[in-house]
Amino acid sequence: MTTRPPPLTIRGREFLWGRRTYVIGVLNITLDSFSGDGLGDDVEAAVAQGRRFAAEGADILDVGGESTRPGFDPVSADEEMSRVLPVIERLIAAADLPVSIDTSKAKVAQAALEAGAHLVNDVWGFRLDPEMAAAVARFGVPAVVMHNQRGRPFRDVIGDIRSGLEAGIALAAAAGIPRERLIIDPGFGFGWTEAQNLEMLRRLGELTDIGLPILVGTSRKSTIGAVLGLPVEERLMGTAATVAIAIAHGADIVRVHDVKEMAQVCRMADAVVRTPAEA
Repeated sequence: MTTRPPPLTIRGREFLWGRRTYVIGVLNITLDSFSGDGLGDDVEAAVAQGRRFAAEGADILDVGGESTRPGFDPVSADEEMSRVLPVIERLIAAADLPVSIDTSKAKVAQAALEAGAHLVNDVWGFRLDPEMAAAVARFGVPAVVMHNQRGRPFRDVIGDIRSGLEAGIALAAAAGIPRERLIIDPGFGFGWTEAQNLEMLRRLGELTDIGLPILVGTSRKSTIGAVLGLPVEERLMGTAATVAIAIAHGADIVRVHDVKEMAQVCRMADAVVRTPAEA
């Protein structure tokens, strides 16, 4: 039986892995989000959405200022900071939840952490910006290490994910980030075919022996659209199915756009999957 990772405290909240599934609510401070929920530079709308997510059951709010969809238009670090910093500052005061910065730029991560962010979510797992791991280490915060398959040769879904995660974990260790502060993400939708994404969910349990909490982000993604033949605004039920399956195969956290509905999916899936002792 796989040993559960030790608890992690973020903004005074204890995350007890294995007891229940935690929910991250997505706040896209962009104009070109694939999911159609980009808030642009509307700080008030972002704060209102964050407060609503908190009321609907989110455990963490994840703020991002650059789209990561396929073919996204890159933005400068300065532009990214101008988008996310006002929102982070306001959210910390408005919602009593940990706030995460979704970025792959060390400069943006550092500015966000100085503004009060509690967690770094790097979709390149410390492998894009060589200064990212050091920035996280300086602030002593937890981080999400994701495997990003984009531009990498394919051999085997789980094998590639494992090697990518191990590389990110090694970079974290070299920078002085304690292993128990890391969360891993297999990178659903980042450089995979539709069939490979589905295989990832089927085989997710093979990653539990890494011994770190697993985050999965399937929400509204194109694989769901391809399977169901539906546009992004009609992928709620498909997302719900992937969230439930991810939980059944070992996910500890899910990152979603539809917090109210997915929080209910998590509660129901947890009632089935987790034993009374765990719950």
